[in-house]
Amino acid sequence: MRSFKVPGADFYLRFHELSGLGVPLVFIHGLGCASSCDFPRVATDASLRPRRSFLLDLAGSGFSDKPQDFSYSLQAHVDCVIAWLENLSVPQVNLIGHSMGGSIAIMVASRRPDLIQRLIVAEPNLDAGGGAFSRAVAKYSEEDYLDEGHARLIEIAVRGNDQVWAGSMAVASPLAIHRQAVGLVKGEATSWREQLYQLEMPATVLFGEFSLPEPDVAVLPQHGIHTAVVPQAGHSMMWENPTGVAAAINAALNAQVV
Repeated sequence: MRSFKVPGADFYLRFHELSGLGVPLVFIHGLGCASSCDFPRVATDASLRPRRSFLLDLAGSGFSDKPQDFSYSLQAHVDCVIAWLENLSVPQVNLIGHSMGGSIAIMVASRRPDLIQRLIVAEPNLDAGGGAFSRAVAKYSEEDYLDEGHARLIEIAVRGNDQVWAGSMAVASPLAIHRQAVGLVKGEATSWREQLYQLEMPATVLFGEFSLPEPDVAVLPQHGIHTAVVPQAGHSMMWENPTGVAAAINAALNAQVV
């Protein structure tokens, strides 16, 4: 695992680098998750393993530091990701994000299209309002979430035998989880959907089969965005069918640009 000190700040991001060829793949995780947990089986699948990959844990998650003086806004995460990408000293990357990480990936691609060859996002937040989990978190005040809400959600995950989710949440910063959830519910001045529509690089949005029906499977292609469905998986597709996710990513990477 490697470390990157965020410029102008007193904390480090941490990430895995998997050696390989071609334009690197960069993976960004969702709320309450960590790329170091979510994506190793995807990045090492036979269809992607020849490629160089980076698995980044955002501030407040996984192995990265969890500063108490960081805003944990999505825009602040975007600043960190861009600084990290610039430090990698590669001309471009293929950027892959899941859920909240997909929204962050869209923002990165919108601000720095020169750094991104292709964008692939899996069930990203495209509109304000959040998803079921972010809404459940955001209904707490920040104080109440830190005092009791975070532990309660971990307990619910344990009772539901969702051990991966419980473990990932247990090592995440409760402060980060709450502020990120509030940001997802509030949304951005320019929605992630509109930012996605305005991108010029090839973009693909993945959906899990168990998340269907989903209107955006048909709506997004009307705006030039490719869509694909990962079989035998829902929102947590990286855990449920990593081979299917890898195959969908590989297909998106090899799709002809029209």
